[in-house]
Amino acid sequence: MGVLNVTPDSFFDGGRYLDSASAIARGLAMVEEGADVVDVGGESSRPGSEPVDEHEELRRVLPVIAALSGAVRVSIDTMKPAVAQAAVDSGATILNDVARRLTEVAARTGVGLILMHMRGTPRDMQVDPRYDSVADEVFGELRSNAAAARSTGVREVYVDPGIGFGKTLEHNLILLRSLPELVSSGEDVVIGTSRKSFIGRVLADKDASPLGVDERFEGSLASAVWAMAAGVAMVRVHDVKETADAAHLFGDRDERLAVMSGGRP
Repeated sequence: MGVLNVTPDSFFDGGRYLDSASAIARGLAMVEEGADVVDVGGESSRPGSEPVDEHEELRRVLPVIAALSGAVRVSIDTMKPAVAQAAVDSGATILNDVARRLTEVAARTGVGLILMHMRGTPRDMQVDPRYDSVADEVFGELRSNAAAARSTGVREVYVDPGIGFGKTLEHNLILLRSLPELVSSGEDVVIGTSRKSFIGRVLADKDASPLGVDERFEGSLASAVWAMAAGVAMVRVHDVKETADAAHLFGDRDERLAVMSGGRP
């Protein structure tokens, strides 16, 4: 899954693809690089980000979704049911639900649903995240939410532990280490670690400042490969070509990574 942020303030590519033409060109380039899904977002969910007006979010994402939907499977990364519905009407076939508000839309429209774990909101999620047992709590909530979604009629359900969304560095590493447990429970798992700040902290020299976002590629690729080896269904990344190349080392991607080609060869 390639990440395509049509925003001015996303932590890695904010502002790069803010106009529709640039976003569409980048989305098509991702397809050439090996993306099976392009995840379009018009509202940043980085720590501390502020909500975006619904009309502005729609203005950003709908032309991009409409243009890309004939070339690749498109997901919409949003917290708003109205935006999710409009995105489906424009050609999106997956809802990337970062706030667990979109199950009803997915059930009504018959599209896929990614349920991500987040404590709080992007504005406050990193203030003081605490868990008694992070893997047990996060995985338990995800399994419960997935079962609830299926009970409403959603057929295609994925779960995402939400690395960096209301988690400390230690929480993130525990969740990554425990991925095989979540996969073995039978859930289709999506993992998104690409360019995130915990990677900069892990890779920094002792007592040095964390590595900046432009220095986190190697850690991003390593964590994506670990997720593949753990058996996840999909990895959500900014660096599509390099990650797709790595995926080929695992053999037949269509079989091993459960990628969704939308009918393309």
